[in-house]
Amino acid sequence: MTTIPAVLPPTPREKTWNRHLAPSTAFKWLAAGWRDLTVQPLASLSYGALVFLVSVAIVVGLVAFGWDYILFPAFAGFMVVGPVVAIGLYEKSRRLAAGEPVSLARIIFVKPKSGGQILFTGVLLCLLMLLWMRAAVIIYALFFGLRPFPGLDHIAPMLFTTPTGWAMLLVGSAVGGLFAAFSFAISAFSIPMLLNERVDALTAMGTSTALVWNNLPVMLAWGTIVLGLFLISLATGLVGLIVVFPLLGHGTWHAYQTIRPW
Repeated sequence: MTTIPAVLPPTPREKTWNRHLAPSTAFKWLAAGWRDLTVQPLASLSYGALVFLVSVAIVVGLVAFGWDYILFPAFAGFMVVGPVVAIGLYEKSRRLAAGEPVSLARIIFVKPKSGGQILFTGVLLCLLMLLWMRAAVIIYALFFGLRPFPGLDHIAPMLFTTPTGWAMLLVGSAVGGLFAAFSFAISAFSIPMLLNERVDALTAMGTSTALVWNNLPVMLAWGTIVLGLFLISLATGLVGLIVVFPLLGHGTWHAYQTIRPW
């Protein structure tokens, strides 16, 4: 007679994530991100410079091909895919905390614990960005019909001096807010998690949403900081991305480490 060994269930974790953090914690993440940036800063700033150059190339390409009508949705979409692009910065912060060597090559050629799941997540976020951009074009067509895009130098008067423009701004802001909230929730911690843990993409995005929901005040504060610094980067002709992008990338890693402390 064969004896079947008893199998004990796994011991439940007493603490899987922190909840209800104070909104001021977001500034601690920003300060921690700045500390990581200033340790071997050349790697972080070179990373930021690469992001800046690629962003400028995309903007120039859109204008050159006459696709400037999707320029503003593209800027918004950048914030959707930004967490994927920042994976090398997460890796630098992880290496600094673990006492491992840091170099530009090591943070560009990253080997995440989840393997190809990061690529799958990146594809999903890119599809969400394209959907957001298409929604913006549809909203424009619904309010202004088949009228050609008037160009960047005429779009502001058309939006702010006509009732139709104001209506489009209200509807577009509402729809964009929904896209922004959803994309922020699923991407805020999913990429750091996929880098640091063996987990699939959908689980990571679902966990990220739960972490954001259970720490809504501090995440709203963090999202406001991210948006404010990104707008400053736009005001500087994207040059600010050289510093702002690494700063936010390192800060996001510390946010992940604070909320998911195991």
